[in-house]
Amino acid sequence: MKTTIKTTIYFFVMVSFVMVANGCSEDSDAAFEIDLSQDDTVGLQDTITISQKDADALLFMLEEEKLARDTYEYLDTTWGLNQFANIKKSEQTHMDAIENLLKQSNTTYTILEYGVFSNSDLQAFYDTFKVDGAKSVVDALQIGATIEDLDIKDLEDYVLETNNAQIINVYQSLQCGSRNHLRSFMKGLDKNGGTYTPQFITLDEFNSIVNSSNEQCN
Repeated sequence: MKTTIKTTIYFFVMVSFVMVANGCSEDSDAAFEIDLSQDDTVGLQDTITISQKDADALLFMLEEEKLARDTYEYLDTTWGLNQFANIKKSEQTHMDAIENLLKQSNTTYTILEYGVFSNSDLQAFYDTFKVDGAKSVVDALQIGATIEDLDIKDLEDYVLETNNAQIINVYQSLQCGSRNHLRSFMKGLDKNGGTYTPQFITLDEFNSIVNSSNEQCN
């Protein structure tokens, strides 16, 4: 799955760490971004120009972030874990950021209803995640880890495919958030006796991420 964008400077997101009372529960340790994209000072009236390849990739990325949001919404309803409740908010901010770029570039787009995707691969992912995620808490958390694993890999590829500084900044911010999400899901798996083996990023990169502290993303 590949994605590139061309855009003017864009104020993205800051990561806050969501903690419940006393701040000790691993389940409460999911990070989510505070979205600045709806601030009137950002200047959505500024028009940007992107290539057709960029537009196609941007439309795909909107749906990939929607896959994460919709899946976590379903899993939150099913299991009521803080990871899903918090991280689905983060995925909405990622969608908002991409949607703003589509607006700025005058690219036509449609956000379909929850659980429905125009991309057949993403639809297949969602349908599988919905069935498997209902089996157990461990299965649900493994799905969360899978989505973040995939997202990190895709974003790494996207960064390599562009020399545009604004693209790199936006996608590195998204990638930073995904690394924090992966850490949170892995803590939940550890607490519930589950494991996860990376399917998209390398084992070395995976270990480096999960064995390091949450990052401040901006």
